[in-house]
Amino acid sequence: MDGGSAVLLVAAGVASGLSGSVAGLASLFSYPALLAAGLPPVAANVTNTVALFTNTVGTAAGSRAELRGQRRRLVRLGLLAAAGGTLGAALLLTTPASAFEAVVPWLIALGSVLILLREPLRRLVERLPAREDGTSYALAGAVLLVGLYGGYFGAAAGVLMLAVLSLSASEPLPVTNAVKNIATGAANVTAAVAYAFLAPVHWGAAAALGLGCLAGSRLGPVIVRHLPEKPLRIGIALAGLGLAGSLWY
Repeated sequence: MDGGSAVLLVAAGVASGLSGSVAGLASLFSYPALLAAGLPPVAANVTNTVALFTNTVGTAAGSRAELRGQRRRLVRLGLLAAAGGTLGAALLLTTPASAFEAVVPWLIALGSVLILLREPLRRLVERLPAREDGTSYALAGAVLLVGLYGGYFGAAAGVLMLAVLSLSASEPLPVTNAVKNIATGAANVTAAVAYAFLAPVHWGAAAALGLGCLAGSRLGPVIVRHLPEKPLRIGIALAGLGLAGSLWY
């Protein structure tokens, strides 16, 4: 990897960390940058997953206020997402990617629409039966599936997770966004560990991208904290639909 590629990846990492912590769209910048740096698709995918580990570190550091009092919820959701991430990594390592990648734009578009329709859908979800710990079975299954998707491919997994969590809790968007970042991070970390040992990770590219991600993700929660909720939610949804459209074409 030459110096120009390294600079490109650091810059893409800053953009990825910022967009990932704010909107769940880190891969919108990081994955194309890895391809532009010369990595083949599979290597770019696994390298991207490893590099985005620093997103979790940065957003956790920047979201301490929003995460206060959320420990039990984070553990519960993190375990579900981590289990899904493990399954997703196993799928990537053992199956062809073509079939699953064909579904990716549809999943991103679905998550974006769910964010736009949050309020009526939330009222519907509140009527569903819940487990003893307060987590609905629908929520548990959805978090597991989003974790699986995040471990397998990951583009806009944060949009999907934000949509799922937004339907399950009546709370300010910055809190939901912070919880989303930790949950998707749990899926990402478990997949990254598997890829570190079993997949063609480009470590130089991962280091450059991860450095930028750490800086960008640290700033993201601060921005979310000061932006009005409804325009931010609409902006996230529209960006997700834009990404889905770009993947279709």
